[in-house]
Amino acid sequence: MLTYLAELEEFFGPLRLFRYLTFRSAMAAGTAFVIGFIIAPPLLARLRALKMGQPFRQAAEVGKLAELHSSKGGTPTMGGLIIFIAVTSSTLLWARPNLYILTALFVFTGLTALGFADDYLKVSRRHSGGLRGRYKLLAQGAIAAITLGLLHLDPGSAALIRELWVPFLKNPIIAETPYWLLIPFFFVVLAGSSNAINLTDGADGLAVGCTITVALVYGIMSYAVGHAIIADYLFLRFIPGGGELAVLCASLVAGCMVFLWFNAHPAEVFMGDTGSLAIGGLIGAVALMVLQPVTLIIIGGIFVMEAFSVILQVGSYKLRGKRIFLMSPIHHHFELKGWPESKVVVRFWILSLFFALAGLATLKLR
Repeated sequence: MLTYLAELEEFFGPLRLFRYLTFRSAMAAGTAFVIGFIIAPPLLARLRALKMGQPFRQAAEVGKLAELHSSKGGTPTMGGLIIFIAVTSSTLLWARPNLYILTALFVFTGLTALGFADDYLKVSRRHSGGLRGRYKLLAQGAIAAITLGLLHLDPGSAALIRELWVPFLKNPIIAETPYWLLIPFFFVVLAGSSNAINLTDGADGLAVGCTITVALVYGIMSYAVGHAIIADYLFLRFIPGGGELAVLCASLVAGCMVFLWFNAHPAEVFMGDTGSLAIGGLIGAVALMVLQPVTLIIIGGIFVMEAFSVILQVGSYKLRGKRIFLMSPIHHHFELKGWPESKVVVRFWILSLFFALAGLATLKLR
């Protein structure tokens, strides 16, 4: 919205700054930061007043973990609304409206609504079980299909989105991905990223702290693919308008920082599925639109590790009747081994930063 002020630079020269992506990204981050801190206290007060406390599994289900997390009882959930409002408002103010921005916001809004419905059912029933898994996957599949359809509204994006790029190679491995592969690929990336961050959201500050590093790297990638000279130098596909996603990523970084302020141990609020499903899907959508979905495996290494630990645990138990970890996702395994929650979180943050830097390095190593 504010980008149109650049048209008035002939009347006031400094307004030309609104043309620059770096300026707007910085301002978007600042705006999201301010909006987040303005809305967070009254929103938290409202959630407490409505008794929107996070239901936890009982000792019969999770054993010693219930004792370790006993102090968290009554902590309000649905805190992902803070991130959603801050990021969406800031992006609409500072990003130049285009198909990529509108598609990303559609994914973010759709998955926020899905997560909110899941959290509401948990709170209203006073039980940790919300929406059935099949219904979540069905909704995520519908969002993925609509996302693909939206990106086909423009011939340019329709052609670009079919290219399949992988790290370390200078050219796409598939120039025109067939739709029988593209459709399930979109679903796997969006739903996989969404559910992986959801699984990671089990300790104070863990998921949101790791999200900051991932969003920061994808902000840099978005800027690179939207800049013709930089994209050519790094052997990336130049995506006209793709740089606007850097504004969204900057807003996401700032929104997550605000949330972390209140979610740091001991947490005053949990993001719930309202936040984790939406943030994961948004990152997956950005990864797809900047043609770096496979690189997400490296950049989001923590989320992959968490999801893979669950897959291994379930598979091992069903096939062998034995568990590999004391509990999955893997951050709970370390908690049960005696690591304080804050130590688990900080060490996972360190790993997340390492994975993010490794993923960023793939831009040059081609």
